[in-house]
Amino acid sequence: MAHIGFIGLGIMGTPMARHLQDAGHTVITSKFSAAPRQELLDNGLQFVETPRALAETVDTIILMLPDTPEVKDVLFGENGVALGLSKGKLVIDMSSISPIETKEFARRVRETGAEYIDAPVSGGEVGAKNASLSIMAGGSEASFERALPLFQLMGKNITLVGDCGDGQVTKVANQIIVALTIEAVSEALVFASKAGADPARVRSALMGGFASSRILEVHGERMIKRTFEPGFRISLHQKDLNLALQGAKALGVSLPNTASTQELFNQCAANGDSGLDHSGLVKALERMANHPVA
Repeated sequence: MAHIGFIGLGIMGTPMARHLQDAGHTVITSKFSAAPRQELLDNGLQFVETPRALAETVDTIILMLPDTPEVKDVLFGENGVALGLSKGKLVIDMSSISPIETKEFARRVRETGAEYIDAPVSGGEVGAKNASLSIMAGGSEASFERALPLFQLMGKNITLVGDCGDGQVTKVANQIIVALTIEAVSEALVFASKAGADPARVRSALMGGFASSRILEVHGERMIKRTFEPGFRISLHQKDLNLALQGAKALGVSLPNTASTQELFNQCAANGDSGLDHSGLVKALERMANHPVA
């Protein structure tokens, strides 16, 4: 059993850290994190003052933070993790952030003698709670093998994609597919409902054909039942599509449907819906059609 550093005990980080505790590991956090939930405190969560102190205390540090600036600050800001790193330590960033910045973060961490893995996840709060996250890792084979027992406590579909940054590239690709599929399901259900068909029966029929998908199954049901409590908020998906569009610009790649879907998310945010689950994208199309799915 090990002492594991964990910074970022939010909606996703809390259940992920709890799985580590349940397996017998001692989880230690820095006061940089927001106030942790009581369940972690009850299970023995420990504290140090700063990210630097955390890196000096443990050999493995996991980050689960909202965006690129927060990761940069925790790693390289005043009393950041990098100041406490040395040979033999491992930084695992499970946040979803810029692939381009990730490569630079990895280079700087490796200069300290430590190793770095980017390992963003897919599966949302439900996947975090059920330890069924998909984990997309970028790093050396040796670092991945070292991290794998921890990953196996938090997820099921765990893949070493390539070197540092490739995990983040994979996560961005995942978010493009998810966003565009949510948009397609939204269009289909708005169309069907406005044409006078029962959207629940349309969804049921489509689930038996080539249009079937996990998003039609789960998010299509949310659109019909109007259950938009966040599993993954619109604001977070906006952030991920911004990463896609920024990366596309840097690479000279055109992502026209990603851009148009981002505009629909932007419309949702402008109407006060940024805190809804990303299936709430359907609301943008409903406003345009002046017709709710249900």
